[in-house]
Amino acid sequence: MTRYAENTSVSSERSRAEIEQTLARYGADGFMYGWDGGTAVLAFQMHGRRIRFDLQMPDRNSREFSLTDTGRERAPAQAAKAWEQACRQRWRALALVIKAKLEAVESGITMFEEEFLAHIVLPNGGTVGRWMLPQVGEAYETGNMPPLLPGPGGKKL
Repeated sequence: MTRYAENTSVSSERSRAEIEQTLARYGADGFMYGWDGGTAVLAFQMHGRRIRFDLQMPDRNSREFSLTDTGRERAPAQAAKAWEQACRQRWRALALVIKAKLEAVESGITMFEEEFLAHIVLPNGGTVGRWMLPQVGEAYETGNMPPLLPGPGGKKL
């Protein structure tokens, strides 16, 4: 299966700039970008919420980049080029995801909070998705809903 934008020539920097412009066009009132180790962090403020995407970047030392498809060793420059291509692909995919989510909200298909729920930043700095994933896993394993999740109409289950 092919990946979206796997052969893109659009730089990571240009994709980040496109994301920032898209967010501004749809009404974001804050934007930031940074990185920590192998994770790029992109965050914005919109509709009274802070949203954060933690984009795991490919491991520069992965065999995916150091070896060819036939298993031969790549030259360091070729490995660096393959790694950069993978980074560009991820940034293009993130630009697509954010644009699609914002357009879905703008078109009335979904609500902002529903579309970005997993990426809403909680007061402790974590995201809703990271907080809820263990609870969802436990609910499926046990068949019981966690006590703090509201049921339909806000009722506790």
